[in-house]
Amino acid sequence: MDKVVVSKFGGSSLANARQIEKVRDIVRGDVKRRIVVVSAPGKARADEEKITDHLINIATNGSHFRDQRINISPSDSRDAVVKRFSEIMADLEIEEQDLVDALKHDLDTDLEGDKRIAFLASRGEHYNARLIARFFEQSGMNARAALPEDIEFRVEGHYLGARIHESSYAHLAKLPETPGIIVIPGYYGVNLEGEVAVLSRGGSDLTGGEVAKAVNAAIYENWTDVSGVFEADPRQIPEARAIPRLTFKEIRLLSCKGFNVFHLEAMLPCKEQKIPIHIRNTNKPREPGTVILFERVPEEGIVGIARLDNVAYLYLEKDLLGEEAGFIADLLRILEEFGIHCYHYPTDKDDMAILVNQDDLTGTINDLRRRIEQTLNPDYMDVVYNLSILTPVGLGLKGNSYPIVDSLRVLGDAHISIEMMDQSPSQICFHIGVQQAVADEALRILYDALIG
Repeated sequence: MDKVVVSKFGGSSLANARQIEKVRDIVRGDVKRRIVVVSAPGKARADEEKITDHLINIATNGSHFRDQRINISPSDSRDAVVKRFSEIMADLEIEEQDLVDALKHDLDTDLEGDKRIAFLASRGEHYNARLIARFFEQSGMNARAALPEDIEFRVEGHYLGARIHESSYAHLAKLPETPGIIVIPGYYGVNLEGEVAVLSRGGSDLTGGEVAKAVNAAIYENWTDVSGVFEADPRQIPEARAIPRLTFKEIRLLSCKGFNVFHLEAMLPCKEQKIPIHIRNTNKPREPGTVILFERVPEEGIVGIARLDNVAYLYLEKDLLGEEAGFIADLLRILEEFGIHCYHYPTDKDDMAILVNQDDLTGTINDLRRRIEQTLNPDYMDVVYNLSILTPVGLGLKGNSYPIVDSLRVLGDAHISIEMMDQSPSQICFHIGVQQAVADEALRILYDALIG
């Protein structure tokens, strides 16, 4: 049997009837696209809330939006969900009454606690899969919805952060044996007791990756509203191009420094099976996108430059710091207790710096400083704020120091002060810290020197 293509479509690709028609045409364009994983409908307008957020608001009796100071009641959310699905089905000319009735029944569930939140949060994907499968059938395609309840997509763990159960792989592996197109809702599964549990937010990517692994797909397509991974943020560098090929390692390095394409954990099942991931644009399906591979030939030095703003770094000095067992572990544990997200921590014999999300320091920096000084007793501690980290990435950097030299030279020629500089142990990326006020200029200079 020929290997199938697993195609996952995100919320922006399914926001309204016109977008779903584009998805139909994409799926119909390749007979190997036989497994389709769908998210809940995305925002049809920029000023509205996501369907999943409305569903969680219903489940939490309004506290979800109330905590965000958004004035939307559970009743308003219920009306918004029903209206959106009704509008999509009407625009697609799908017979809607039975689906709408079933949706209303589910929204009135008497489940409680986390079971209630998980069940309601999953309904966006659940009903989108059913209506899309029905639309495909109506368009003359042999298609059916394959719900987790029916295909034994088993999960384990917490209702609101489940992970796939090992038994699911054998069940999912049988999917290609079924003729026609299979439409699977992402984001949720059922536990061994048959109860709905959801993966983390963005979990449709997780579903897609696990399904691709189970069926040993030829390729896993991730359809979204961007045309791949770009050399730099096109909002800042308009001429930046989509990168044709990346390795899993390269996309990981780019993603942790600001390139947020899709759920990184979704890559792991595909990486394990060496299944290529193809990032493509639903609105521009003829564009080649970006293929993420287990291995590729490095044909260039730098493939992309990531930028991470709003960074601060904690700098500590202490004699023999690098030889004090447990110092770094204790410091990281303190940061974790304060809920501070760490990006990077270059160290030396007697000093170290930890890059952190600056927002995490708001309201906590005074207590954090006291805790660090009382617990670790550094000789000196300082905090540097308002940094941007620019990270050139590429396999061609390994054993090639010239791009680092070029970067320092062109930034120096432009009189841009470098706050930090560090090369990764893998030698396929390096990090340059500059003040955020000059980050636009620094990114432009590096792009022109290294890529453009």
